[in-house]
Amino acid sequence: MRNCRRLLLLLFGFIYTAASAQQQTDLLVIGGGASGTMAGIQAARMGVNTMIIEESAWLGGMLTSAGVSAIDGNHRLPSGLWGEFRSHLYKYYGGPDSVFTGWVSNCLFEPHVGNNILKQMAGAEKQLQVLYNTRWQAVRKENGGWLVTVRQGKKTFGITAKLVIDATELGDVMAAAGAKYDIGMDSRSETGEEQAPEKANDIIQDLTYVVVLKDYGKGKNKTIKKPEGYDPAMFAGSCDVSDPATFDSPNNNCHQMMQYGRLPNNKYMINWPKSGNDYYLNIIEKTPAEREEALKAAKLHSLRFIYYLQTALGYKHLGIADDEFPTADRLPMIPYHRESRRVKAEALLTVNHVARPYDQLQPLYRTGIAVGDYTIDHHHEKNTDAPKIDFVKIRVPSYNVPIGSLVPKDVDGLIVAEKSIGVTNIVNGATRLQPVVLGIGQASGALAAVALREKVQPRQVSIRAVQQALLDAKAYIMPFIDVPAEHPHFAAIQRIGATGILKGEGLPYKWANQTWFYPQREISCYTLTEGLRPYYEPLRTYWDASGEPLTVEFLLELFKKAGREITLQELAAGWGALQLPGTPELKTQLNRGAAAVLVDKYLQPFQRSVDFQGQFKTINQ
Repeated sequence: MRNCRRLLLLLFGFIYTAASAQQQTDLLVIGGGASGTMAGIQAARMGVNTMIIEESAWLGGMLTSAGVSAIDGNHRLPSGLWGEFRSHLYKYYGGPDSVFTGWVSNCLFEPHVGNNILKQMAGAEKQLQVLYNTRWQAVRKENGGWLVTVRQGKKTFGITAKLVIDATELGDVMAAAGAKYDIGMDSRSETGEEQAPEKANDIIQDLTYVVVLKDYGKGKNKTIKKPEGYDPAMFAGSCDVSDPATFDSPNNNCHQMMQYGRLPNNKYMINWPKSGNDYYLNIIEKTPAEREEALKAAKLHSLRFIYYLQTALGYKHLGIADDEFPTADRLPMIPYHRESRRVKAEALLTVNHVARPYDQLQPLYRTGIAVGDYTIDHHHEKNTDAPKIDFVKIRVPSYNVPIGSLVPKDVDGLIVAEKSIGVTNIVNGATRLQPVVLGIGQASGALAAVALREKVQPRQVSIRAVQQALLDAKAYIMPFIDVPAEHPHFAAIQRIGATGILKGEGLPYKWANQTWFYPQREISCYTLTEGLRPYYEPLRTYWDASGEPLTVEFLLELFKKAGREITLQELAAGWGALQLPGTPELKTQLNRGAAAVLVDKYLQPFQRSVDFQGQFKTINQ
């Protein structure tokens, strides 16, 4: 009897220990990189019990742990948490001019500073927990949610979650969860992109093992030991600093090349593509151990380039920074991966959608959740087998990323972020940039929060509810450069832009493409009527709109035709609250901004539900 009791106690003790070793959360974000950190912060701010697991001791991924601390793009589109992060950088360093230290970017910073700021932002959220030095081991469905096995030091335990966001650098979680995906270049026939190669292949962009150098002062010699296999000939063209986006002639200027990624406090981000430290490796489907072994070659190549800078170019006073990365070799914890797996998602963003968003059969722009303005930028110098595509000549405007690109077709309970979203290989050359990935992360957190609040799968959420949550967080869903988040009509114009009733005007511009809304521009009666026709059945056969300037009188007539009768007195009573100038009279002419605000207020077309392809779910009668 005593032995039976002892066995029962041992058994209950084992069950209790196993149960106590398992942690629970509503949302588990796997990967504390650029997108994972933003996802966790956004979801927590929306009231979700959220956990991030990160395999290193840092947050920020490519922004910090990979050393790519020169922001590419979105300088005039400081969307949501990206804008908040940047404001912290401005405060730390002393303003915008203090981080405009190189010519690759308007915003450069030391990686360890970025990590500290992200930790402060995450630490301020009471409903967000971050487990550092924690690596996921396995993921499987359990009880309608997920059980993720993780390892932290010598301890292995499980985490149960209702939803999971894959924010890993290479899309490892979605692959383990059974999501289908692509790797490498798509075929022209599959995507309809005339710039794509005729046949698909598995070639991805070069990666880079970034090095941060520090100026130790005149007369100092910080030259590293000559790396194995060093050959100065492989770096002979590195001082060509011509800008392909402006089609300038080559300019052999080594000093200018070094200023490319100059960081505050006399440091230098060495992430140079032209005969520099880019390196070709496709390690996406390798095991962690195989990746670590393969990456030794990329590290070695970067060290060869550093030795070249120190010896052939005379920068011996620039040594590997000793106050950045907590690694034995003082190199970043991870490389800069430009490409990942790309999930087969509910929406596929092609270069056609980016270049001509309003002309496509799928109006994906209506479902936007993140914006970008950087040009299509691919790195293929180190792989001679890569098809010769002049990516820089693929001229596109600024753009938005559709929400459906974050939702796998075949797996419930999973949201995909970072660089693994549903875009083509060509488009990945723009969506991989830091501010876009930050926006994708924030959107994935908002998507998860809305799905949990509505108690539905991510594929069943109200897209408009997610977009509104992002607008509430001052995040852009449309890439309008001339209506900033501080503008009193920002949200209204964003909403009307996302309906397509009033369209933006996009254009390619150097390395910062643009889309303009032109809120002060005159609008005709015909233009607004055309925009409203798809939304309101009575307007589809209404042909009394001319090219004359839009007036209050005609707007009220349109409202009445659309089923919303508003008197001039009612309009005047609410005019001031909408922060519109003057006092409305029947003959008052309205510009695009005022038209957007009034249509948003009184017709509320943004409430019209759309699916992942941007198509209407119902017809308004």
